[in-house]
Amino acid sequence: MKLVIFSDGGARGNPGPAAAGVVIKNEKGENVAAYGEYLGEQTNNFAEYSALISGLKKAKELGATEVECVLDSELVTKQMQGKYRVREPNLQKLFVQAYNASTQFKKVIYRHVLRAGNKEADKMLNEVLDKRK
Repeated sequence: MKLVIFSDGGARGNPGPAAAGVVIKNEKGENVAAYGEYLGEQTNNFAEYSALISGLKKAKELGATEVECVLDSELVTKQMQGKYRVREPNLQKLFVQAYNASTQFKKVIYRHVLRAGNKEADKMLNEVLDKRK
């Protein structure tokens, strides 16, 4: 079964209060999961990786064998594709977690989109941050 993971992370301030947003859809485009998670005081890139890792774990729980990961973070997308090196030590740990989570699938595709193409996941993370005001 293939699932499409839309993940987004954000921090208000960098670092600042951060959250992850995840929306997972089946091949028909129907939502099978949608949620946000508060991450504490973190950077934007930490939040982006955390959202991806959470989405990969949730897709596995839902029984996916293939995933397409849709992110609006060019940095995380290119790092996961092996096109950019991961230099930041804190991100290296998260990269390893994301990579390890991705090895549980037969096929993984990473696709970068502009923020407008990731509105649902963005909405999930902003709802979490708005509640914390």
